[in-house]
Amino acid sequence: MKNPFNNHESSDVHPVILHRDCRTFGQKASDKLTEHMGSWNFIFLFFLFFLVWMLVNIVGWWQGWDPYPFILLNLCLSCLAAIQAPIIMMSQNRQAECDRLSAKYDYAVNRKAEKEIQYIQKDLEEIIKILRKK
Repeated sequence: MKNPFNNHESSDVHPVILHRDCRTFGQKASDKLTEHMGSWNFIFLFFLFFLVWMLVNIVGWWQGWDPYPFILLNLCLSCLAAIQAPIIMMSQNRQAECDRLSAKYDYAVNRKAEKEIQYIQKDLEEIIKILRKK
């Protein structure tokens, strides 16, 4: 009996790998930015930046260009948040698409494995029948 599952095709490459290879420059950039912005290193550096900004303005260097309520700092943070949010969402949407592709691929692999196991079980049953006859 010929095994119908013995055909290896080039489509056996995981779709997430294929999807990752065809990203645009903007998609790669948003993934890199999201990777950096979601790190402890970024949080520490950002906190350090805030601390320096406030200390410089409290001490009064350069005539304190942003006095105590730190309005300019708030404006900068708002602009940063307005830019960061869509970049992070683009990266998350792309990751969700990769997860969907991966789940579909895993399902197809599992179905194929199930069919192969059924095929092997039928072969074993036939072998057992032949052995019992002898």
